[in-house]
Amino acid sequence: MVPKTPIPPSLMNPLEERIGYKFRNSLLLAEALTHSSISLERKNYPFDNQRLEFLGDAVLQLVVTEHLYHLFPDFSEGELTKLRTRIVSRAGLKTHAMAMGLGAHLMMGRGEDASGGRTRASTLADAFEALIGAMYLDGGYEVTRDFILREAREAFAQITNKPEEINPKGVLQELLQSMAPTAPLYEIISQSGPEHQKYFECRVVWDGLELARGAGRSKKQAEVEAATNALATRVWETSGKRAPADDKNSKPSTSGSAVQTPAAK
Repeated sequence: MVPKTPIPPSLMNPLEERIGYKFRNSLLLAEALTHSSISLERKNYPFDNQRLEFLGDAVLQLVVTEHLYHLFPDFSEGELTKLRTRIVSRAGLKTHAMAMGLGAHLMMGRGEDASGGRTRASTLADAFEALIGAMYLDGGYEVTRDFILREAREAFAQITNKPEEINPKGVLQELLQSMAPTAPLYEIISQSGPEHQKYFECRVVWDGLELARGAGRSKKQAEVEAATNALATRVWETSGKRAPADDKNSKPSTSGSAVQTPAAK
């Protein structure tokens, strides 16, 4: 059982203090923080965080699903699924990981580190899920559920205030085509990982201008993240193209998907 008396912060490492949990088995935490790239330089390294990521993903899905089930008692299965996707998106998990400074605690190969691995969305999201898996094995479901709900408090508040589905690609297309007839194009610029766990990076281009990039475990997920990032940065405004004054109130198109997605090069 998890100790009921609070652990003094002086007995926790900085990450444990940030997440509010002291690991009884420190090896689980070490495993959660170990990126697979380390095995490329240390051939006999005993573990990486991929198995814990697999477990943590399942625990995260269960906690979020259970909470949404009680939070929206009148929503259908399809509506709840869409809300869950918003909570557990790669972009959302990266945000949680960055908020706790998780990248600074990761153990990884020098090549991965030099190429920006500590801030890469996929690496941070995977590490966050691995941390959840480690916490579940070390402290049990209730401790892990409390941690997840605490970290996702703001995200749940947002969907409670605005539970309707948001279609970033549709919103972006309608907004851009209010300025010019050209539709945004989505290009897959890289893919990595084993066949069962592919990771895609995408960029969205409009009228010759790269608006943003996104990443995800599917091409669709990468495109949605790219559109979301484009809506946040609004690069077209600094390029001399500006949206109409009422663009913030624009709604997603209800027509079929008209966004052109060229084949990956």
